[in-house]
Amino acid sequence: MQVSLLNIRKDFPILSRTVRGGKPLIYLDNAATTQKPNHVVDTISDYYRNYNANTHRAIYALAEEATEKYESVRDRVAKFLNIQERSHIIFVRGTTEGINLVAYAWGRPNITKGDVIVTTEYEHHSNIVPWQLLCKEKGATLKYIPIDEQGRLMLDILDGYIAEENVKMVTFSLMSNVLGTITNAHAIMSKCRKVQIPTLIDAAQAVPHMRVDVSSLGCDFFTFSGHKMMGPTGIGVLYATQRMLDKMSPFHGGGDMIREVHKQESTWNDLPHKFEAGTPNIADVIGLGAAVDYLERIGMDNIRAHEMELTSYALNRMRQIPGITIYGPTDIKERGGVISFNFADVHPHDVAHIVDEEGIAIRSGHHCAQVLMEELDVAATSRASFYVYNTKEEVDALIDALQKVARVFKLE
Repeated sequence: MQVSLLNIRKDFPILSRTVRGGKPLIYLDNAATTQKPNHVVDTISDYYRNYNANTHRAIYALAEEATEKYESVRDRVAKFLNIQERSHIIFVRGTTEGINLVAYAWGRPNITKGDVIVTTEYEHHSNIVPWQLLCKEKGATLKYIPIDEQGRLMLDILDGYIAEENVKMVTFSLMSNVLGTITNAHAIMSKCRKVQIPTLIDAAQAVPHMRVDVSSLGCDFFTFSGHKMMGPTGIGVLYATQRMLDKMSPFHGGGDMIREVHKQESTWNDLPHKFEAGTPNIADVIGLGAAVDYLERIGMDNIRAHEMELTSYALNRMRQIPGITIYGPTDIKERGGVISFNFADVHPHDVAHIVDEEGIAIRSGHHCAQVLMEELDVAATSRASFYVYNTKEEVDALIDALQKVARVFKLE
């Protein structure tokens, strides 16, 4: 790697702390949120300490500096994702708000009774519930692309929907937060482009872990969250094409999204400000820019290579543990650094509790993916998820903890 793993870990003070009576913290819940490097924390602190002011509203020095720093993040995000038009980058609170914005501002004017919206069985609730609400309101139908035994999408079903249904939107995750499955986005985009069906990509799990080229994907909407890519919570990005934005009314009304306000009517500001009402989350946008800078210094290809190596190592070791069931693709090239699993009849909460006793943080539950849990015919799973600062030694500690689970529940 261009930057040594040891040096990367030094940038995250939280990774040196202890928990549970002095056990070294091993953080393996990166699909939920990632830890923040000093560079991001210091950048946010610098804003509050040295140039705290509102953006776009004044001409004094602090305000101009805050505005310049804030707006420069659009340029860095555009470069990071190969987005051609910076004005199409809208700052939102996260992926969830990005999807809700599209469902409200695009969906309500464009979805009508009898229309079909297509999503997948491995979606996060944030890419299901907004569409359910829209379908209920408009009399439309939400349909799902099913998964095969390895958690890959059965895209021939999408062909059937396109041929037989009045499909008006296809929305999907670029990477599953449970199975780790990397979606064949180009195949979906090719099918949709042929018949001009709009598309939305939930990239919350993908953008932090692999190189993503939005221009190459050619989607209509693309959204992700800052906190899953070493940035702060409460900030994310929605990208949309001009043809979609032209069909959308404002999501929120208030300051900065207006051009003129009169007693009975108003006119709207230029993009992207039309969709950024009120005082923005200035500090965390600036923090997001710092996270992008940090990731680019490491190199997204280096991050992907490290996670593939670590995930492959973890999968090989976990398969040797008696009673364990692992979900998702067997081909490491088809999955990200997420491993969801179950232990015979042991409840995932019990697994997580025993693992936590060893200072290891993993997730247990339905992971905001209950539709997928129903398809897997399980109530919940345990999930370990990796990032660039995780090590093989930490994987070994996880394996030791899982072997402890096997002993406690006499699965050996």
